[in-house]
Amino acid sequence: MLGPPDGRYLARASADGPLEAVLVLTTLGAPERRRWRGKRGRDVESAEPESVPTTRVTVVRPEPFPSRAEAGEWLAALRSSGAGAELDAAFGLLNRALHAWRAAASDPYAGDVVLQRALVARIGFGDGEAVSHGRFTEAWELPPPGARKTRRSMEAPEERFAALVGGHGSPLAADELVLRARADLDAGRTREAALQARVALEALLAELQSPAIDGLAEQRPVVADAANQALRGEVAGPVAAGLGDAIEAMEVCCRRVRLGG
Repeated sequence: MLGPPDGRYLARASADGPLEAVLVLTTLGAPERRRWRGKRGRDVESAEPESVPTTRVTVVRPEPFPSRAEAGEWLAALRSSGAGAELDAAFGLLNRALHAWRAAASDPYAGDVVLQRALVARIGFGDGEAVSHGRFTEAWELPPPGARKTRRSMEAPEERFAALVGGHGSPLAADELVLRARADLDAGRTREAALQARVALEALLAELQSPAIDGLAEQRPVVADAANQALRGEVAGPVAAGLGDAIEAMEVCCRRVRLGG
């Protein structure tokens, strides 16, 4: 479940801007309400798996294809060359909507989503009403994305996870802050990324000593410029590029710590 209520939402970058897409959110597999009557719960003898509700997200283009033949050619081209751009646009729009929901509902737990966490991804075409209900004239179900590869001899996140859970050390406060800055930057939220990066950088400089942070203090003017620009509006141009480089430098620093360097 993603958080926002079911419905159809017209997505625009601004109130007077062009329609970008129709976002359709539908809950599937919700448990029957009669099963949840009462407030005392129920006795159980085993932890059997329960069916859980999921959210189907459909991103519908605002303009129809001129003909079914052209729609078929578009889908065939995606099968041949890959659907990366289409998926990036769809997930970008969805994450924009989730960002809006967090602000509207004051819900800090409605996080962004990525393709790797989706149960299934499909691209297709059909009648607008049918597509909004998950029915296509023709569609392509993408293969599951490959597992993220990690060089086990280097970072071994499973081992670090077990160690942290077992109380053998603790993560840096900056670890979480740098991750949040990266997520905001990747989602196009440059203002939030800049402000988050400023705090993340100061946390790293406070928590760590040389040689782990060698050269990192040089990023202070870059991050400060980005944060100051963020207070006035969007971060763009060379300042945004510098912000990206600074966040990458912080990630390198965190990685160096994880590797014991």
